Amino acid sequence: MTKKERVIAAIEQKDLDGIPSSFSLHFPDGEKRGGAGVKAHLEFFRETDADVCKIMNENLIPVFGTIHTPEDYDRLIPVITMEDEFMKNQMDMTKKILENCDKDVFTMGTLHGICASGIHPIEQAGVNYYAARQMQVDFLRWDEKKMLSAMERITDVLCELAESYIKAGLDSVYYAALGGEHEFFTDEEFAKWIKPFDLRVLKAIQDAGGYSFLHICKDHLNMERYRDYSVYADVVNWGVYEAPFSLEKGRELFVGKTIMGGLPNHHGALVEGSKTEIEAEVKKVVDTFGRKGLILGADCTLSTQQDRTKVRMAVEAARNC
Repeated sequence: MTKKERVIAAIEQKDLDGIPSSFSLHFPDGEKRGGAGVKAHLEFFRETDADVCKIMNENLIPVFGTIHTPEDYDRLIPVITMEDEFMKNQMDMTKKILENCDKDVFTMGTLHGICASGIHPIEQAGVNYYAARQMQVDFLRWDEKKMLSAMERITDVLCELAESYIKAGLDSVYYAALGGEHEFFTDEEFAKWIKPFDLRVLKAIQDAGGYSFLHICKDHLNMERYRDYSVYADVVNWGVYEAPFSLEKGRELFVGKTIMGGLPNHHGALVEGSKTEIEAEVKKVVDTFGRKGLILGADCTLSTQQDRTKVRMAVEAARNC
């Protein structure tokens, strides 16, 4: 099987010649965007030999002004289109990576979900991540009408990005969903303010003809919030160790869906293990979960300093299972 054939067989839960794998990391400053970003991606793909080539997205929604209130947020978040410079930059990098990567791989573009995309303009104004998350919650409780108006505009362009990825030739889109943590939204708030936008973008991915990979990000998660997301997801990935929520529990929650993951991303064999230890850990994941409907991966992105030789060991061990 080619790498692409192996991943598609895993998604369709067919017989495999080995378990496919997908790993990614945030590249260091200076290698995140443009030509340097293209080079960094291609080197990572070659060095790790993973079946999935995941293109990162550091071309974030920019800051449009200082935001102190929901009214500021609504006023300063404009209509965004694929003609905006940061979107054009992302698509240009994506197309150049596609032109130069191996043709037998399964390709994937990263799309930051509505919760993350919604705070990027706040973060880029100098507000730290956790404060920006709390501002988002507070603003929605303060004036949901103005906040949802701006979030609708953001969702519009996320749907356009999903379609543009698939039209450019990517096989899939990795949708990074936030908001499931216990400490921010209540269950009712999440269902009202986040979930409808998430589902709309996930549907747009499938409507465009691509495979949809749902990544549920962060820790301390209420995974039940995502139970019916699987109607628009082909593959689901989350922090098995971060959430925490086992692969087996995930298979019960997301019935009939392929699961991606199994390894912690910042500790354990993949970070500090020997070749023998990495092989044993990969075998344990496969033996425990089973071969059907599994793509080996990590809880989330790996450390920028990750030893790529160890990633390749895990990739090869999975392929030999």
